[in-house]
Amino acid sequence: MTEPIVLYDIPGKNPQYKAWSPSTWKTRFALAYKGLPFKTEWVEYPDIEGLCKKLGAPPTQKKRDGSPLYTVPVIYDPSTQTVVEDSWKIARYLDKTYPDTPRVIPENTGGLQAAYMSAFENAVSGHLYDLVVLAACNNLNPRSEEFFRTTREKSEGKKLEDIAPPGEEREKLLRAMYLGLNRVASWFDKNEGNGPFITGTSMTHADIATASRLIWAKVVLGEESEVWRAVVSWNGGRWDQYMKHFEKYEVLT
Repeated sequence: MTEPIVLYDIPGKNPQYKAWSPSTWKTRFALAYKGLPFKTEWVEYPDIEGLCKKLGAPPTQKKRDGSPLYTVPVIYDPSTQTVVEDSWKIARYLDKTYPDTPRVIPENTGGLQAAYMSAFENAVSGHLYDLVVLAACNNLNPRSEEFFRTTREKSEGKKLEDIAPPGEEREKLLRAMYLGLNRVASWFDKNEGNGPFITGTSMTHADIATASRLIWAKVVLGEESEVWRAVVSWNGGRWDQYMKHFEKYEVLT
């Protein structure tokens, strides 16, 4: 590799953690874990579609109206002149292109990792989204904040302030998130203490996806927030210890 890989990411206003998006943290963690040099080019939400079209990165999803949806993470690898979109595809590309680095999707684990990530989404992510979406919006620069609010409120059919209002509704969401993470903790316990990760001793894309969701709450809500203080206290401090394994990969270049 002669030049660093370019990671396209959305900037936030947190002075300590400009990177905030759980989607792009998946790739940020993967690049750092593999020890691959990279640099960030920041792009605001309204500019993502134009950037992807310019780079030749295809849409990753479809909107509800059937039109293409362009998202980040996207990387450009100058060593191979390759553009890759979507965190899973990026992880596959990095494993294949740089085989002398730690693999995040080891051979024959793709299906199991995908199943775990789907189960984690069902158990935790919906509740987490509701708890952090307003703070995520408020963490954005003005152009992205307006774009984020408009698109999310259209999708949700309500104001962001009404998704998880303080009081009983927010307490219910926090309880539901606790029950979800408690279920996830029971899956980790099947390893019988043989390593801190879902597959045991080795960090994989599934772990990276888990940590990326949790760091989202830490960054946009803050370490002193009710939600984050609750998360790091649950399951005997398991998630606090879990996230410490990722601190050395919190590369913010």
